[in-house]
Amino acid sequence: MFVSVVVPCYRSAATLPRLVENLTQVLPEVTSGYEIVLVVDGSPDDTWQVASELANKYTETRAMRLARNYGQHNALIAGVRNARYEVVVTMDDDLQHPADQVPVLLRALTDDIDLVYGVPIDEEHGFFRSLSSRMVKAAMSTTLSVKGAKSISAFRAFRTFLRDGFDGLDGPHASVDVALSWSTTRIAQTTVRMEDRAEGKSNYSTWMLMKHALTLITGYSTEPLRLVGYLGFICAAFGVGLFGVIIYKYAAGATTVAGFTTIASMVALFSGAQMLALGVLGEYVGRLHSGSMGRPTYVIRERTDVDAHPDITSESD
Repeated sequence: MFVSVVVPCYRSAATLPRLVENLTQVLPEVTSGYEIVLVVDGSPDDTWQVASELANKYTETRAMRLARNYGQHNALIAGVRNARYEVVVTMDDDLQHPADQVPVLLRALTDDIDLVYGVPIDEEHGFFRSLSSRMVKAAMSTTLSVKGAKSISAFRAFRTFLRDGFDGLDGPHASVDVALSWSTTRIAQTTVRMEDRAEGKSNYSTWMLMKHALTLITGYSTEPLRLVGYLGFICAAFGVGLFGVIIYKYAAGATTVAGFTTIASMVALFSGAQMLALGVLGEYVGRLHSGSMGRPTYVIRERTDVDAHPDITSESD
């Protein structure tokens, strides 16, 4: 089995040397050949310098530098699209995903499985971060119908041909896991050991996870529009019922002349429903507008393997 390990890198100058060294010790024992693809996602520190030095030191390591910070999933897509081997393993750059657990993922990738997620034995993060993560996964499971969403993690192994499902994926809002769910339903999970973060703190806060959930729901699902339709139906039914009550009271002579309470209640109810509907529709229109701008998923500024890409070499000449 030939394996490409893709690592999105951001503020990881202190951890990358140890990560690459650990991988170069483990991978030769469990693969026929391997490569390590380091994708530096516009990191403001000297992560690119460290990554390029590692690429010069280890022949199996390649480094790519994106033009700016595009986000973890965009960086992953850049790395996956440039992977050379039949199986891709993705992992974090902070040593939370131990190199010696990669063989566990590869063993779980049997002939009838295309995608394996590494599920931690214990919670990786604090209570609120873990709760937010579970909420995002629940949204993916119910709203996006992503199979096995509750076991999704950044530590994954999948067959490289699944990236063909990324061909139509464009724009700044991307999700590797949703794209993978479009390509296969042969998904499994396996329990792996996770370590504590070696340096610094996670760049994914609770607020960022919630924003990611909103992006997933509005970017890959029409459920909010359907919910607005349901809300409109309920409001219409309520309005018809209220209209019937008013007509009945008028026929029975029980109506008052002012009618302020009824009118004010109806205006408040239906105005609120209309504003909610406009807000959801506006979010979708905004997504369409953003996509129509032609904003790229990523742009590669430079790479250490120019010789392997004749088209890039010819341009530089």
